[in-house]
Amino acid sequence: MTVCTRCIMDTTDPDISFDAAGVCNHCHRYEEVARQRIIPAGQRQERLAQLVAEVKRAGEGKPYDCVIGVSGGVDSTYVAWVVKDLGLRPLAVHLDNGWNSELAVANIEKTLNKLGIDLYTHVIDWEEFQNLQISFLKASTPDGEVPTDHAIFALLYKIAAKQGLKHVITGTNVISEAILPEKWGYGYFDWSYVKDVHRRFGSARLSTYPHFSLLHLFYYVFLRRIRMVSVLNFIDYNKNQAMDILKNELGWVYYGGKHYESIYTRFYQAYLLPRKFDIDKRKAHYSNLVLSGQMTRPDALDAMKAPVYPANLLEEDRQYVIKKLNLDGQQFEEIMSLPRKTFLDYKNNRNVFAFAKRLVNSSRRLIG
Repeated sequence: MTVCTRCIMDTTDPDISFDAAGVCNHCHRYEEVARQRIIPAGQRQERLAQLVAEVKRAGEGKPYDCVIGVSGGVDSTYVAWVVKDLGLRPLAVHLDNGWNSELAVANIEKTLNKLGIDLYTHVIDWEEFQNLQISFLKASTPDGEVPTDHAIFALLYKIAAKQGLKHVITGTNVISEAILPEKWGYGYFDWSYVKDVHRRFGSARLSTYPHFSLLHLFYYVFLRRIRMVSVLNFIDYNKNQAMDILKNELGWVYYGGKHYESIYTRFYQAYLLPRKFDIDKRKAHYSNLVLSGQMTRPDALDAMKAPVYPANLLEEDRQYVIKKLNLDGQQFEEIMSLPRKTFLDYKNNRNVFAFAKRLVNSSRRLIG
């Protein structure tokens, strides 16, 4: 196995490439994305003030001036803290997909109560969602969290439009989330992909599942002019410092791993991905922190020696997931033994989104 000499990504990503110095393509991409999206230190104060003024102006006369998504995780919770500190009036939106941990629910409740933020919770139709999650398991692709991620963004756009708001402020950020191989996590904006997987493997009709097509996306972005804002790219975002603030000021509690506030995500990342796809997402997460200067490479390599999650708790999660999805042990093992596939084996709009990304990135400095 070949490991990057700068971060800790390796050849478990089938598409990784290295330059003559042994530095991988993810390192080079990180530099490009950071240059495009992170506001330079000397411009942050002014650009952030402009953003806040824009959000307040657009929200004048309305009960709220922006929408934020909350999951109970560190990034979204810190966004709630930041926007209140900036004097904004957010409406928090949460998707209850049936997999919230008790810790996530408690984190959301404590945070919003202490910050005085109203909450809208969308409880997803479990029968539909269960059917869609099983469809993705049968599709045998590594991006099995797409059904949740797609529904979250659909919901954020929908609520912003309903409230007449122009800004959705998200916790996505370059500091901790810029590295992810495409085949590990494609598709959360691509309804065509979601729909094709469900068409092939699903059985229940998706009549209430939150979703958006390319046409819907055009409507939200160009007609309603709703803008997704990654506010953490406007500030000096340090993940450890953010967690300390959340613990000390809000009573927020850490849950043991990136996105582990969801039981299904924890199971998917800690159990299914390593066993079925030889994917350990910690490599991407730690590499990101190495490149953003918030973790040393030796510390990242050392951290990888620890178990991804305690074995006894992993087994508890496995049994819980099998039961909740109404599968039996044999059906689950059949899913685990299916041949590996990727999103490229299904209908998708990758080329359209790739073109749109190039357009957005070319104007990133102008739109933030």
